[in-house]
Amino acid sequence: MHVAWVFSTGLPRNRTALTRPFHHEPFASKERFSVARQWARSRWPLRYGYASRGRAQTLACCQLDDKQIVTEYFNTVGFDRWRRIYSETEQVNRVQLDIRLGHAETVSKVLGMLDAAAIDWGQHTVCDAGCGVGSLAIPIAQRTPARLLAFDISAAMTEEARERAQRLLTPEQLARCEFRTADLESIQGADPVDTVCCIDVMIHYPAEQVEAMLSHLSKLARQRLVISFAPRTFYYVLLKRIGDFFPGPSKATRAYLHSEEKIRDILQRNGWRVQSEAFTATRFYFSKVLEAVR
Repeated sequence: MHVAWVFSTGLPRNRTALTRPFHHEPFASKERFSVARQWARSRWPLRYGYASRGRAQTLACCQLDDKQIVTEYFNTVGFDRWRRIYSETEQVNRVQLDIRLGHAETVSKVLGMLDAAAIDWGQHTVCDAGCGVGSLAIPIAQRTPARLLAFDISAAMTEEARERAQRLLTPEQLARCEFRTADLESIQGADPVDTVCCIDVMIHYPAEQVEAMLSHLSKLARQRLVISFAPRTFYYVLLKRIGDFFPGPSKATRAYLHSEEKIRDILQRNGWRVQSEAFTATRFYFSKVLEAVR
């Protein structure tokens, strides 16, 4: 699932929801602070966070599972929203268009990492964990790997990815692909593959679940693991706190920032070595990518 360190797209009516203030600059003016405050009110954290303290408390009391929230969101309102973003339709606002461009840049960087590895695609197996609508899975399939497994927790997303693949791939390429609706726990029965990509997924899960997630992915990947996440920095934590002071409507799911140091430590303890990295930052989107090899 594309969990793009992307930001809010269900913008409130008559309001410009700025979800990533200006390139990490401090609040040098009232105008900048106003923009940041407006951003935080519209939707914190990031793309899926709570802007409403009351709503957050209500959900906490109900002890809703993050996986359940993600599944329901991407099978309903989130599906239509992100299907439009990850397409060529012009029916998107400027924030959504910026997210589309940022996500495309991240996908391009991941593909660049794979191409730089001089992979023998005809002998190589790949898994796209959290494939969304196929933004990464389909370009990988076009390289004609021996086998591609693409799965997502959302049935709607998986079906959209399958339909796009049928339109864009040759019969030979399509025959090598399998699209499943599954989560990380249920996919563990799958045969290990050479490369696993998990792009924009960890934003949906808290830090205490990420270690288990990376452990699952490590068992599935033999040679290479490519992941992305929203890095936890002082700047973004500050913006979250600002959002707590200025509650507003929330229409999305939770979002979590993650410590890059801790992510690297988890990878190392699972036998990985970070070989390359990349960072994408547009006005409303940011994503840290790590390529790890054994």
